[in-house]
Amino acid sequence: MNVATTTALLRGLRRELDEGGLRGSFLVRDLRSGEEIGIEPEVEFPSASLVKVPLALAVLERVRAGEIDGAEQIPVEPGRVATFGPIGISRFRHPARVAVEDLVYLSTCLSDGAAADALLALVSPERVAASLRAAGVAGITVRHTMVELHHTPVDRLDPDEGHLAHSLAIDAGTAGRGHRIPQLDVARASTGTARAFVDLLQELWAPTRVDPEVAARVRALMAHNVLRHRLTPDFVSDATTWSSKTGSLLNLRHEVGVVEHADGAVYAVAALTESRVPAVHQPGAEALMARVARTLRDRLRSG
Repeated sequence: MNVATTTALLRGLRRELDEGGLRGSFLVRDLRSGEEIGIEPEVEFPSASLVKVPLALAVLERVRAGEIDGAEQIPVEPGRVATFGPIGISRFRHPARVAVEDLVYLSTCLSDGAAADALLALVSPERVAASLRAAGVAGITVRHTMVELHHTPVDRLDPDEGHLAHSLAIDAGTAGRGHRIPQLDVARASTGTARAFVDLLQELWAPTRVDPEVAARVRALMAHNVLRHRLTPDFVSDATTWSSKTGSLLNLRHEVGVVEHADGAVYAVAALTESRVPAVHQPGAEALMARVARTLRDRLRSG
């Protein structure tokens, strides 16, 4: 890539992000050549639901090793797994029994926090972290269950006051990435960087340390992710396959994934962002982060 042209491109993208009220950490890597391009890829962000990808990896590794029976029925009663959310087990009205491998599906493909917490009762955050270390992935921390993501100011406000929680999220941070809201404090929350998540994606798509069968199962789960409103519009087509996982918390909007082209090209993409706009719904921010990620991919693809 031409250095001067790339520098000008990155400067323009940073300006677009700033004008759109976003700070972003992006990295796109060609998984065939290893060439990459990014914007602040080392900046650490609270990872929110992105942690469900390494969770799936850790659980499926234990299933593969025979330490957990993937068909084991886990009893889940309404209110017992106390994770709030718009979909999944937390909305069940009656007791249920769900197989471990189906909990992995719910956690990864529907981003079901209650399913994830049921899995974390079987595979602790420490065990998830150990799986990451064994895979050679540094820069992703796992510090808490998913229920803790929902004990934020927004859960104590009326629905029409969500913007107040976003204002606090925007204004209560420190220069060192600390925060008055624990879930947004990089010293207390589960965290990751764009580079770390791209490293994880590379190990899943071209495994060297992860069991190939386990990696294939995680890839299949990400391919069936149903939350596809963020980067998907800019990466999916009849000539591509897009596999991904989103993460959202207050003013944070993330997505990591891999786009596979019909011609054999494969790119890992990580987009981690935080907004300065105190609003719950920001479709413009979603579109902007997708456009920036695609522009970076296009730059790599064009050489």
